[in-house]
Amino acid sequence: MRERVPGKRLPGTLPCGHDPVYSDAMIQLPASYEEYLVGKDPSFVDMVRPVLLQSAADQLHGVRVLFVPRGHQAHLDDTIPYGTIVEDID
Repeated sequence: MRERVPGKRLPGTLPCGHDPVYSDAMIQLPASYEEYLVGKDPSFVDMVRPVLLQSAADQLHGVRVLFVPRGHQAHLDDTIPYGTIVEDID
């Protein structure tokens, strides 16, 4: 096993600490997404928020929220414009 040198990464390893991955604090949800979340159950917000953040980070596609027999599902949908949420029944 190689010894870790502070400030250096081993070949083939992921960086630690300062990943260039989107952070919740860095991503601003559009007003339409924020308005959609108002008054929703906290567990529903926890389910849909990661998809809204992904949509906001990419700014390419909207979000489809499906009401399924055992709960809800949310996913990006390339047929929906960015900033729009469509609710649907599966």
